[in-house]
Parts: sequence; C-alpha cells; structure tokens
Amino acid sequence: MRHKGRAGKWLAATLSATALLLVPGPANADAGPTRPLAGNTLNLHQCVYQPTPGVDYLTTVVPPSGDGRFTAATNTAAAPDRQLSCGDGDGNYTPVRPWATLQSLDLGSGRYLNLHQCVYYSELQHDHLTVVAPGGGSEWSSGTNVSDTPDTTVTCGPGRGLYYLAPLLSDVIALDLSAGRYVNLQQCQYYSARLADHFTTVVPTRRDGRFRTGTKVSGTADTTATCGGGDGNFLPVPLLSGTKALSRT
Repeated sequence: MRHKGRAGKWLAATLSATALLLVPGPANADAGPTRPLAGNTLNLHQCVYQPTPGVDYLTTVVPPSGDGRFTAATNTAAAPDRQLSCGDGDGNYTPVRPWATLQSLDLGSGRYLNLHQCVYYSELQHDHLTVVAPGGGSEWSSGTNVSDTPDTTVTCGPGRGLYYLAPLLSDVIALDLSAGRYVNLQQCQYYSARLADHFTTVVPTRRDGRFRTGTKVSGTADTTATCGGGDGNFLPVPLLSGTKALSRT
C-alpha cells in the first residue's frame, strides 16, 4: 500500500525547505585558496533509507545540500574507514540494510575510478533502488572499481524478487584520476509525487540525460550539484541533492 498523504507532506516540506537554499550565507574571509590533501583512499559510504510503513527506498552517497538527516560520510583519507556512517533519517525515513554499505577504494592502484550505477525498479511497488557500491549480496552488486583500464559497460547484479535492473538508468563512468585533484562526486535526487517514489543518480547516464549528474574529476572543487531536469513526472529535489569535492594526493 502506498502512503500518498505522507509522501505529499514530504514533498511539500522538501520544496519549502529548498527555498531556504536560495538565501546566501556569510562569506568566509579566512578561507584559504586550497584545501589540504586528504589521501588516496576513497571511502564510499552508501546510505539507504526507507519509510515506516511503506516502500520508497532513498539512497545517498554524499551529504545532501540542505538536509543533514540523510548524510553519508563519503571521504578521502590515508586509510580505509572501518565502519559505515549514515544520518539517522527524519523519523519517518530510517536507515536500512542490506543495501547500505561501505566500499574503500585505493585511488593509487590505477588510472581510472570506474563508477558503476545500478538502478533497480519494482513495477508492483512503483519504487526505484539505486546502488553504486557493492553490498547486499550478488543480486544487488555494483562493479565500482579502480583500474588502469576504463570500463565501458556497466556491471550490475540482476536484482531479486520484485526488483529488476533498469538498464535505461544504469551506467558506468570511467573517471580519469590524472585529470585533476578533485573527484567531484555529485548526487541528484528525483521524486514523483504521483508514485510517491524517490530515486538517486550519481553517474551521468548516457541513455537518459534527463537524469544526468555532474560527477567528474577536475582541478576545481565543485560546490553545487548539476542535475538534469527530470522527465516531467520525476522532478529534481534540490534539498536532497548535493556534491562533495573529494581531495586526493
């Protein structure tokens, strides 16, 4: 059963809070021109939330622009993180497993960060589930890796039960780590009020640019997520979208 009343309130709250993002904060006159180098281990924290009751999975891999309740602790460091770190949710949406997971990647082990995005869909539940880090068993695996070879084909598990792979929204991007100091990891969140369904994109999918992201490697640190406009049914949610510029040595 879908809980459309609750979803409508969620969307209204989201749009209201989004307006707050338009208010500029005070400038930091003491900020330096560069950030300290962090390390060559990318700790990819994948956090998945679900409402209780109901079915509407919501994935985050970076802190959203305006809502710390759904944060993810993705970072670069000198060593692998030992424990997954996610926000507590908002009381309605709470963290769930097995899809929430941590993957630590040695960025010094190859030239390319091959970021695989696997999106699953349940027609019965009218629900999407996004996975970018392997976890939850082979059915929900993602092929994200670091290699000297750029991946050109996305590698995903087949899904299970009511959820099957959605090829249109699944893709891989080979990020050339020699192109700059920052891995600008962007997360774009979309929502359909009619279906009461969120879904997330991290990779700028080649098959459907309506849900693109600006994830890339650059010499400049991104501060704002670049998201597609959606398809008219699923619309971007700025409050739950975000970017994190991951500095590396």
